[in-house]
Amino acid sequence: MGLTSVSRVQADEFDQESAHEIKKKRTFRKFTFRGIDLDQLLDLSSEQLMDIVHARARRRFQRGLKRKPMGLIKKLRKAKKEAVPGEKPDTVKTHLRDMIIVPEMIGSVIGVYNGKTFNQVEIKPEMIGHYLGEFSITYKPVKHGRPGIGATHSSRFVPLK
Repeated sequence: MGLTSVSRVQADEFDQESAHEIKKKRTFRKFTFRGIDLDQLLDLSSEQLMDIVHARARRRFQRGLKRKPMGLIKKLRKAKKEAVPGEKPDTVKTHLRDMIIVPEMIGSVIGVYNGKTFNQVEIKPEMIGHYLGEFSITYKPVKHGRPGIGATHSSRFVPLK
């Protein structure tokens, strides 16, 4: 026997309700960096941030941010301020591969120099504490194919005539 029109309507309502409940359940995991959520990270002072990053970054911050890293942060602030709300800010190019990513940089787009070109990197919360250079590869990965000339000893013998 087929479904009556009343039972079809009830089935459709049930499907809509279950789909709505599934959407409710699918909440995204809130980002935390060493137990501190993102909005609290953005409010931290540099001394408080120093306490939660790894030892190498802590030492670097203790010795003070020099002129070039501060200049990069100022350019990033300016680019974010000038950006249209909801749009990505303009790319800020830099050679500072050894710059440690701080929470203030999140959402910025940085062109990191790899020795030849500037690779665009969008800063995400998961990148905090890492170096900019980690996200801009400096070499071209090897694509193994056929061996070329001089790759083996047998290719050494080349007749003169």
